[in-house]
Amino acid sequence: MQFAVVFPGQGSQFVGMLKEVADEFNQVKKIFSEASAALNYDLWQLVQDGPAEELDKTVHTQPALLAASYAVWSILQTKKNFKPAMLAGHSLGEYTALVCANAIAFKDAISLVAARGRYMQDAVAFGEGALAAIVGLEDEAVKALCEKAKLQGEVLAPANFNSPGQVVIAGHKIAVERALVLAKESGAKIAKLLPVSVPSHCILMKPAAEKLADTLKKISIQKPTLPVLSNVDVNVYETPDAIRDGLTRQLYMPVRWVETIQTIARSNISTIIECGPGKVLSGLNKRIAPELQFSNTTDMNNLQTVLETENS
Repeated sequence: MQFAVVFPGQGSQFVGMLKEVADEFNQVKKIFSEASAALNYDLWQLVQDGPAEELDKTVHTQPALLAASYAVWSILQTKKNFKPAMLAGHSLGEYTALVCANAIAFKDAISLVAARGRYMQDAVAFGEGALAAIVGLEDEAVKALCEKAKLQGEVLAPANFNSPGQVVIAGHKIAVERALVLAKESGAKIAKLLPVSVPSHCILMKPAAEKLADTLKKISIQKPTLPVLSNVDVNVYETPDAIRDGLTRQLYMPVRWVETIQTIARSNISTIIECGPGKVLSGLNKRIAPELQFSNTTDMNNLQTVLETENS
């Protein structure tokens, strides 16, 4: 039975994540120590003790989630026969997928995503940008209301196609707020701002993407040893240059998660494992491809179940 592994992005972090897993597996703290050395601060202490407001800052969240998901992957790798047919990651999670596929060294990726977080935070003044979730409308309806809500000179567009009927939009906060009113008038079940100040995956991130492109040129990237699907094109990355291009465009283009999971489902894969903290992706994935089996590793019990299942 073939399986795929997917890695979460921002929003899956929480203070205290991996505590019980670290008590059981030594490599968790070892991996966080390596990350801390690259970052020049104690990442494990931040993850365990918070405060949440610091962990939730994009510049801290990104390396924290990368380290956490990679630590879980390293545990799964100690078991025999753990070879996924495909990898994918949601936004930031794509970096984890590329590390796990040996395309980018973990130490380089930690520094890279910390820089990515800084570039994103610097691209838009605090309070000017926003993200919002709209649930209960078709994708085309959301695209149309984005066009209707924005005024000349404003940015507003779909940022994440997360599951059927669930789209995240991004852009100037004032335009996002107008879109939420229109969404409710159009019958959306949920239309709410998300607690994120950085409007990811829209054209406001173009300045960040330009800086990221320069940084990516300086990092050694190899061809992945496992198939990794791109967020932007939903194609398997074949070359280092394609990875650089995909990661650059990913910052200002939408995450096509629905198509990603549909592609996995069409690839003779029966199970998708969410590798890392939380189970946000598992919830989305079940709505996209309910015919598949799903597992997550958000706590020791779930991780143990995956270890036992994949080795049976």
